Formats: sequence, C-alpha cells, structure tokens
Amino acid sequence: MDMQDEVEGLAILIRDLRKHKNMTLGELATRIDRSVGFLSQVERGLSRPTVADLTAISETLGVPTTYFYSLSKPRALPWVTRPGERRTLYYAGGITDVLVSPSMSAGFSMLESHLAPGATSGEGHLDDSSEQGGFVLEGELSIWLEGDAEPVTLGPNDSFQLPPHSQFRYANLTDQPTRVLWVFR
Repeated sequence: MDMQDEVEGLAILIRDLRKHKNMTLGELATRIDRSVGFLSQVERGLSRPTVADLTAISETLGVPTTYFYSLSKPRALPWVTRPGERRTLYYAGGITDVLVSPSMSAGFSMLESHLAPGATSGEGHLDDSSEQGGFVLEGELSIWLEGDAEPVTLGPNDSFQLPPHSQFRYANLTDQPTRVLWVFR
C-alpha cells in the first residue's frame, strides 16, 4: 500500500464508523470543534487529520485511536510484524505513525512515530482514554501537559508515561527528525 491508499483507507474507516454510529457529518464536526468542510475532506481522503483531530474523532465515536489501524496486512506469523506488513497513518502536521504491534486485540499496542522537523500533534491538547508512554529513539520530543506553559523536552533514551485522559500535546521543535516508540494500553 502506498501513502494515498493509506489515506483513503483511513477516510473510509472514519466515514463508515460515523455512519454506523448514526452521526451526521455536522454533528461530528461540532463535537470535535472542526468545520464540516474540513471533516468532509478528511472523509474523502483529501485532507489529513492531525493527531489531535483523530484522537477527538475516536473518542467521540467511542473507539480507541488504534481502531484506525485495524486494516490488516498479510503476515506469515501472527505474533510477528515485519516492515512491509505494517499499517501506517499519515497525519497533517508532519507526523507519521507506524503500527508495529502484530495484534490490536492484545493488552497493549506499539507505534513508531516519525516527527518531521517542526512537526506537531496539533494546537489542541489530546485527551486519549488510553494509558500511554513513550521512548525517544532519536531526536527531541517536546510535551506540554495541560496547564503548563513550557514543554518538557525529551531526548534519545528518555521515556515518559501518562495516565488515561491526560491532557497533552507534543511536537518536534528542532530542525532534525524525531522517532518515538509509543506504547498504548
């Protein structure tokens, strides 16, 4: 699958889930504080949501964010994933997430996030129902917890762990790429 196929796959998942939940485009747009036009473009694969947008969509529709990685690719071993077998989400704001977990039904999921220089999760704070943590593999990750004016900046080999419903946002404020291994439970 190439990037456009992945973007279109995400668009279909969002649209089908919204319709399954009997929610109009306008209702969902209002609840995630985005315009109907933007959400329509996301559902048609013409625009990419930010991490904050997709988190808000998943919370509003009652699924974990990892639901959007549920289109599986064929694997030789069900408990192993290799690079060509992984699902990828391309977000607005310069962030790409690669699902490295072999299963979405296990007790935790792992993502490898690639943050381009200047990449951001979005202006709004994330409110994910999952407990999550991360390990910085390369580069720098800046995290703002709700109420904090200044971010905490993490470098290679630094890690963090946040309880469910932590209000936070994150970014790569440098001119070098950043890679983070995220774990969600």
